[in-house]
Amino acid sequence: MFETHAVHGTLPLLASAALLLGDIARSAENDGSDVDESTAAQADENRYPDIDDIDEITVRADRVANTEPAGTYSTVVTALRFDPLTEIQSRGLPEGQADVTVRGGLFENTGFKLGAVTIMDPQTGHYFAELPVDPVVLGRPHIKKGIDNAIAGFNSSVATVDYALRRLEAGGQVSLGAGSDDLNFQSLRLAVNTVAPGGAEIAAGISAAMSEGDGSVPNGDHDFERFNLHLQRSDYSGDLGAQSDFIVAYQDKFYGWPGAYTGFATLAETDHTQTTFVFANHRRDLERGWFEIGAYYRHLEDDYDFDRTTRESGAPGSFDHETRVVGAGAQGLYRAGAVNWRYGAQFTADELVRSTDLNEGDFRKRRYLTASLVPSVDQALEGGRVLTWRAGATFDTTSEDGSTVLPLLGVSLTNTTGEASTVVSLDYAKTSQVPGYTVLKSRPAGLFGGNADLGRERASQATLSLSRETPVWQGTLAAFYRRDDNLVDWTFLSGAPFARQANAVDIDVLGFEALVTAQWRSLELAAGYTWLDKDADYGSALVDASYYALNFARHRVTLALRYRLGEQFELRLDNEYRAQEDNPIRTSDDDAYLGAVALAWRPRAASGFAAALTVDNLADSDFEPFPGTPAVGRQVSLSAGYRW
Repeated sequence: MFETHAVHGTLPLLASAALLLGDIARSAENDGSDVDESTAAQADENRYPDIDDIDEITVRADRVANTEPAGTYSTVVTALRFDPLTEIQSRGLPEGQADVTVRGGLFENTGFKLGAVTIMDPQTGHYFAELPVDPVVLGRPHIKKGIDNAIAGFNSSVATVDYALRRLEAGGQVSLGAGSDDLNFQSLRLAVNTVAPGGAEIAAGISAAMSEGDGSVPNGDHDFERFNLHLQRSDYSGDLGAQSDFIVAYQDKFYGWPGAYTGFATLAETDHTQTTFVFANHRRDLERGWFEIGAYYRHLEDDYDFDRTTRESGAPGSFDHETRVVGAGAQGLYRAGAVNWRYGAQFTADELVRSTDLNEGDFRKRRYLTASLVPSVDQALEGGRVLTWRAGATFDTTSEDGSTVLPLLGVSLTNTTGEASTVVSLDYAKTSQVPGYTVLKSRPAGLFGGNADLGRERASQATLSLSRETPVWQGTLAAFYRRDDNLVDWTFLSGAPFARQANAVDIDVLGFEALVTAQWRSLELAAGYTWLDKDADYGSALVDASYYALNFARHRVTLALRYRLGEQFELRLDNEYRAQEDNPIRTSDDDAYLGAVALAWRPRAASGFAAALTVDNLADSDFEPFPGTPAVGRQVSLSAGYRW
């Protein structure tokens, strides 16, 4: 389809709303002073500590240095690009389309959670990260694995990226940026608050972000827009806090990238998604624990073209889809005597509203229910050590699949001496999920061959970990083994390279993770290493190459640093080296160095002003995250903003 896409004239409307809220702000009882982002992030960590996480440490230093990209505005994916606990496989800009994997899983094995609910896309896991919420209002991403993923997650068998919501601070910010390949981007944020009778704080915020550019390769252009309205009530005046949030968000994203999904760079592919998102959440502290409830509505329209130079007819092969999802969930912790009861549950209903190509299979709607209950008991030992036992189960069912009950078992030993704490833990978690409509309803043969017979996937994972936390540094070591049964993968035959097929695979995954973070007055460091090994069995399926399951880094090393150069400058550097598993359809080298650097300036003479020079893909690597899909070239941008 011949496609052009222009920036819409909606930013002036947001600017008018900003002026209106600005008038309200001048009468609100708040000073509106500038708040440093790192301070706000640390305050968020203190607000909702992960008191139930055993296999993860509390990390004071950020795991990544650059949370703003060079190529567009930031999204929930941006802060995960160099995270040692996650791997981003992107098609073009990570903010354009990115698959998020953890511990060698696939893109559909990692869920995204906001508050009490996991947000899903029923069409495909490629859109799990299409969460159109401004990341400024979200806390640091917590990567839930093992038992914690089973409790907190939904239809995500390996991991969940979990976000809490920050308190809205009164003030505003406007940012502008320009860069290579005719890039330009803008953002506007404004929030006001006031104190209601009784001490609760009422806040309202709006934000808008826009970005367009030609891309670092031909037919690699993008045009993005995102708009948010956020209402919040918070009360932390006493010992027990509470916070309620309501968000309405919309995002319109058009991007082009050759060979994005097919892996053939001769095809000028485009993907245009429009996402509407409505979300409500409430969290309250209790004398014996805490609870959180949430609900959401998500509507996504998708127009994918595998060749933008051809015209669409609306017939099969047009790849147009529309989906709707609603969900509600609850989670919490309740202490009753010597037992701590950790629980979580979520109900979700989806609908494939229309599709030009997903017309196979028996159903277009599905209802899901998951519930987990994991009691734990603390046993005091000599020398101040504490032994914690956890045992429970998860129940998963859908209206179109069978039900299953899955066990969860764990034990940990905590030893605290002075200001240092050491935790040794062993846990076993069995989880499951069901495939999306692209797998179940695509035609059996063709560009993306589906398989309506594929059913529930199961993962069994055992993890042994050691973590230590001191006032200066924190570290964790983890060894894990996972068995994936009936995992859905997309595979090729060398004799039919344009025909990709959904096949089930059983995989044994063995892995090791190491993470160390440290912070001093002027320097923060985060270093990570991951090693993976896989043994796959596709049964009777004829497979020459795997596009996803066997597309992984056998070795991956990350190093992030933030160094404050005096009072006005900060250097932010992310580094990643990877040795990728060989793939017969990858045309680039398997080994690669990827890096990003930024020099930020906050002048003392102009309070509230900041500027940054940012470079992504520092070495201009041609490494293909997906075999055959061209890499993003080096991108350079200069941005400036003012905060009040």
